[in-house]
Amino acid sequence: MAKDRVLIVDDDHAIRFTLSEALRSWGYEPLEARTVAGALEVFDSEQPVVVLQDINLPDGSGLDALIEYKKRHPQAIVIIITGDVNLDATIAALRGGAYDFISKPIRLGELQVTIRNGIEAGKLRKEVRYLRRYQEKRLSFDQVVGTSPAINEMLTLARKISGSEASSVLLIGESGTGKDVIAKAIHYGSPRADQPFVAINCAAIPGTLIESELFGHEKGAFTDARARKEGLFEQAQGGTLFLDEISSLELALQAKLLRVLEEGTIRRVGGLRDLPLDVRIIAASNRDLKLESGAGRFRLDLYYRLSVIEVDLPPLRERGDDVLLLADYYIAHFNERLKRHIRSLAPEVKDVFRKYHWPGNVRELRNVIERLVILEDSDAITTRWLPRDLIRQDLTVAPALTPTQNTEGSPAQFRLPDGGIDLEQVELALVRQALERSGGNQTRASELLGISRDQLRYRLKKIEGSPAG
Repeated sequence: MAKDRVLIVDDDHAIRFTLSEALRSWGYEPLEARTVAGALEVFDSEQPVVVLQDINLPDGSGLDALIEYKKRHPQAIVIIITGDVNLDATIAALRGGAYDFISKPIRLGELQVTIRNGIEAGKLRKEVRYLRRYQEKRLSFDQVVGTSPAINEMLTLARKISGSEASSVLLIGESGTGKDVIAKAIHYGSPRADQPFVAINCAAIPGTLIESELFGHEKGAFTDARARKEGLFEQAQGGTLFLDEISSLELALQAKLLRVLEEGTIRRVGGLRDLPLDVRIIAASNRDLKLESGAGRFRLDLYYRLSVIEVDLPPLRERGDDVLLLADYYIAHFNERLKRHIRSLAPEVKDVFRKYHWPGNVRELRNVIERLVILEDSDAITTRWLPRDLIRQDLTVAPALTPTQNTEGSPAQFRLPDGGIDLEQVELALVRQALERSGGNQTRASELLGISRDQLRYRLKKIEGSPAG
C-alpha cells in the first residue's frame, strides 16, 4: 500500500533530515524542498497529503507559498512551522487556510498528532464533499422522471425559481404529485444547497406544539420548557424551510408566519427580542388556498404573499406516457431493493396504466409497482396481480354513447342507452380520452372538449371529489 507523502519545506538541512527520519518512523514518505519555488514544483508533481511549511525561506515567504498551495488545491493540509513566533504571522497563516501552527524547537510528539489529525480532517472533508455531491445529484431536477409537456413546463419554472433570490415559493398540487421532491430540487439546485434543508408536515403536529417547533422557545416559556430550544426556522438559517400542508396551520400561526415573511425576523415563544433570519420558505398545499381563504380557514394576505411565485404540479393523469416512464423507474428501484428481476410491464398492463385515473398520483403508482414487483412470478408484470381499483376502472362507456347523424353546423346528438348511464363516468371517460390524445396537455385537451382550461380543471377536481378551483 502506498504511503501518505508529507512535504517538508525548510532551508535548514538538519531540520529536514530530523523530520524526514521521524516521518519514516511514523509510516509516511517524506519529500523535501528548501525554497518556495522548489516546494511548489514538488507540490504539483507529488501531491503530498500534508505540507510542513517554514515561513522564512531564501526566495520568499512561506505564507506566499501557502496561498499558492490553496489556489492549486483548496483542501491541502498545510502546517506552518517557524522559529519566529509572531502573532500577526500566525493570524495571517490561519486566515490563509493553514491547518495549524507549530513553533520551533519542534516537539515531535506534538507534530505527529497534528499531522495525524490533519490527515483525518482532510479525509472527513473529502467524505463530506462526496456525500454532499451525491445528495445534490440524488435530489436534483435531473432525477425528476418525465418528458410530458406538463412536467417540462413545471420544471422550467421551478429551475428559474431555484436560481433566483425568491424568499418564498408556493407549490400547489394534488396529494402524491411530488411536492416534497420539487421542494428539495429547488433547494439543492440553488446557491443555498450547502445550507440546511428542513421540512415539517404542518398537519402531522398538534396545534399546541407546532408554534414551539417552528419558532423555538425560551426556558420557562411554558410548563415543560426546561431549557431553551431552537425552532425549525433557526435550524434552517441560511437554507430552506419546507412547510408541507400549510393549509393546516391555525390562523394565529398564519399571522406569525406572515410577519416572518414581511420582516425577516422571528421571536421564540417566551422571547423578548427578534432574531434576524435568512431562510427561503417553500410552502405546499393540496388544497386551493384561495378557496380556503374564502371559507375563512386561510389568511388571504398570507396567500398573496406566498403566491408571488407559484408552481402548479400536474397530476399524473395529465402527464401522458410519463406514467410508463415512472413505472420503469420504480421497477428498477424495487428490483434493486427487493432483489427481483422484473424486466418491464406487459402491453396489456401498459394500456391499463394509461387509462387509469391515478387519484393518488405518483405516490399511488409507486405503491402499485412495489406490490407488483413483490408478487409477480414472471419476468414481466402482467394483469394477474393488479389491484382491484385498476381492474375495475376499464370503463366501456364509449360504445354506449353513439352519436346520431347530424347536419353540418348543428350540435351532435347522442342516443341515451335504454339502461341509462352514469353521467359522471361518461364525463370522466371523455376527459381522460382528451388528455390521452393531447399527451397530457390541458390546453389542447380543453380544445378537444370544447371547454376552457379552467372548466377542464374544474371537472377534474369535481371527479376527484375535491373543491374546484
